[in-house]
Order: sequence, then C-alpha cells, then structure tokens
Amino acid sequence: MKAAIVEFLYRSPEDAKKLNQKILTNENIRKKLSEVKKIAKENAKKISLNIPKLKDCKFHLGQTGPHSDMGERSMIFLTEGDSASGTLNTARDVMTQAVFSLRGKPLNVNGMSMSEMYKNAELYNVMAALGIENGIEGLRYGKVIFATDADIDGFHIRILLLTYFLSYFEELINAGRVWILDTPLFRVRNKSVTVYCYSEAERDNMMKQIRGSEVTRFKGLGEITAKEFGQFIGEDMRLVPVTIDSLAEARKAMDFYMGNNTPERRDFIMKNLV
Repeated sequence: MKAAIVEFLYRSPEDAKKLNQKILTNENIRKKLSEVKKIAKENAKKISLNIPKLKDCKFHLGQTGPHSDMGERSMIFLTEGDSASGTLNTARDVMTQAVFSLRGKPLNVNGMSMSEMYKNAELYNVMAALGIENGIEGLRYGKVIFATDADIDGFHIRILLLTYFLSYFEELINAGRVWILDTPLFRVRNKSVTVYCYSEAERDNMMKQIRGSEVTRFKGLGEITAKEFGQFIGEDMRLVPVTIDSLAEARKAMDFYMGNNTPERRDFIMKNLV
C-alpha cells in the first residue's frame, strides 16, 4: 500500500505538490494554535485558578468517591449580567448548580478559527469553566444550561451561545448536554393563590380562573426573587433540550443568520416581517 502511494506521487507531481502544501499548511495551523493556547494559559494563570464570573458547585461530572453519582446531576447556568446571576446564585443548590455570568452579549464566532476564539477572554473562560479545552471528555457538568431573559436580547444571546457551541463543541450538543432554561413570563395571583404562566395563553386562562387576580410581567430573570426562582431551578425545572437533526442544515442556517450576508438577511427580514 505504501509503495503504491509513493509510486502515485512520483507519477503525479502536481498532486504531490498539493499534498505537501496541505501538510505544511496544517502544520502551520497547529503551531499557531499551540502558541495561542500557550498565551491563553499564561493569561489564565495570571488571574489565579478562580475563573472570573464563575460561582462553582461542589460536585462535578466524572468525580470519583462516595458521592460520584452527584456529578451526573451537576449543571452550570450560563446567564446574562450580574442581576440575573445574583438571583441564580442565591437560589441555586451549591452542591450541584454552578453559575457563569456573561458580560452581556458574547462574541459572534461564526466563521472564526479556534485560535481567534482563544484570544477572547470571556469565551476562553467559558471553555475553561466547562473543562473542555482538551476535549469534551473533560466536561465538568452533567448539563450546560442557557439561562437568559425571555426577550429579544435574551434570544440573541442564546443564538450567540449556540453559534459558539456549534462552531467548536458540537459534540456537547450531540451528547445531549446542552439545554435552555424555560422560565415563566407572568405571575397571576390574588391573596390566596399564585400561579406562574409560561405563555400569554396560560396567563389569560388563569386570569379567568382566579378571581380578583393581579398580573406581573417578568421583564427579566433579575426581576424574579431568589425565593421564587428556587422553584424554577428545582427538581421540576423546565428544560428544553438543544438538538440537531442535520448538522449540515444547522451550519447552513448559522451561516445565513450569523454570517456576513447582511443584504440577503435584510431582504429576508423585510419579506417575512409581520
């Protein structure tokens, strides 16, 4: 087999030249990525072992010992801003629930090389917090959960996070590790009854059933008290799994919505604007 390959390359100098160039290019990419990783690790050491904006939990995935089963129950909430993370941090179970606070909207990494992503401090810290720098085998949590506001900005952050994971860590999605936290939009209550609603239809139905009710619209996670929030991240929390039917179609959609095709995307929005 080896002799046949050598003979083919001797007879096909153009193909041999292309193959050699490909090898040199890949080697150059590996060297650059190695250099960036080295710089990123050195920067991480400067900020100590504590990852900024991470409130960690006690048990982690893959942990051995008498409570090793707790690791599979562990989860990390990726949330937006100090307000939401403050509520989550107060309400969480410190044994199995960690919180990472994003500084607003993360970088759109669509089309970026991994070496470019390494240079972004926040996205590097997300990767370091999850323990997946050297592969998903090092994942520290059983679930990675997006906990964003149920508004336009919150949805945009979800998409940016999905772009990040699809671009570099699609294995996590394929392994069923990535989820979206579903939180209530409304609270309907009177002096004796309180009900949380996840849609306008639920709200309208409850308003008819609860006499003398008042309605509160939660504009963001930070507006929900820690006592209330404890109900939404407890045993009965509502989670939506992130799944992919076709990776090729997912990448195609990501390139359209997150890529450099502004005129086409603008035309699409104008044609489909309600």
